[in-house]
This record gives sequence, structure tokens and C-alpha cells, in this order.
Amino acid sequence: MSKKLNIPRLETLKTEALENIHSYDDPESPTALAQFTAKMKAILLQDPSMLADLPEYLPIALYGQIKFPPAAIKQWQQWLTTATLPSWDQFKTSVAFNNADLPLIKAIRDYSETVLIEACAVVFMISHDNSPASSTDSDQYGDDDRDNDDDRNNDYADDADKFADDGDNDEDGYDDQFDDIRFNGENS
Repeated sequence: MSKKLNIPRLETLKTEALENIHSYDDPESPTALAQFTAKMKAILLQDPSMLADLPEYLPIALYGQIKFPPAAIKQWQQWLTTATLPSWDQFKTSVAFNNADLPLIKAIRDYSETVLIEACAVVFMISHDNSPASSTDSDQYGDDDRDNDDDRNNDYADDADKFADDGDNDEDGYDDQFDDIRFNGENS
């Protein structure tokens, strides 16, 4: 018998993670979220047991840093719809981690594979769910129209990854050629 995902717990983690992400995602401090997550990753790498009290920290740390291969999206939707905890062998092919995050991923896996899988499930829910964070509708992942939304979300996520800020804008190689771009109706 397969183990189950605790969907209400994942929804709570999703809500808490989104609140933190939104609070640090400030246009006036564009590096605040990256700085916060970098510090969080360093702390979790040293002491993964902190996740017992602050489980929302791992989804925040992984947000925007992991990818879900297109072939795995339907599998993640199925796992969430049926509240099935994937086996390690299923999980490891359903998510791609940044090489820089591998030490953290290994430390978290040594602490608890389930915690790592749950955190990735929360990131999946955040990045592939257009409904409000508090939604607990179990059909949200089974809708046939989701395929088109998923494709758009993947395109947006891929574009966001290309332009993601890995740290301070003053680092070598920072390209400021787009700093003066304005959109229609935007003041200079």
C-alpha cells in the first residue's frame, strides 16, 4: 500500500510559503527574496531539523529553483489528486534541482525524504495552480483545461528562470541593458 500525502498540510504550507514569498518579493528591494532564501538555504544545510518547526522554509528556499519536466506534470497532478506520496524512485525523475542546491537537497533527504517530497509538492502546487492558495478543491488538478494552463505556466516559469536574479546586481557579469526598459503607460 502506498503512503499518502497530507493534502491539508500541503495547502497550509503553500499558504505560508506564498505569504513569505510575497512579503519578500518587493519591487523596491528586488534582491530581498533571493537574499532571504540564500540565508535560509545556508541555515537549513547546517541544521535540517529546523524544518520540524518551520516546514514552510524549504518550499520557499526551493521556489523558482526547481523545475518539473513536462512529462512529470501529469504525474504530479495525479499524485496530488489521489494524495499519493511518490516513492523515491518515482520522485527523483519528476523534479530537476539546480546543481548549486544539491548539497541542501542531499542534507534534507538524509533528514527526511518525505519532507523533501512534500516541499517539492508545495512548489509544484504554487507554480501550477491558478486557484487561490487556500483552495482545497481536490478536482483542481484533474481538470482537462489544466493542460493548457500548465503549458503556459511552464513557459512563464522557463522565462522567469532565464531572468532570475542569482544574487546581488553588482556581481560580475550583471547585464544592466534592460534597466531602462519601460512598458506602455509606465512612467520613466
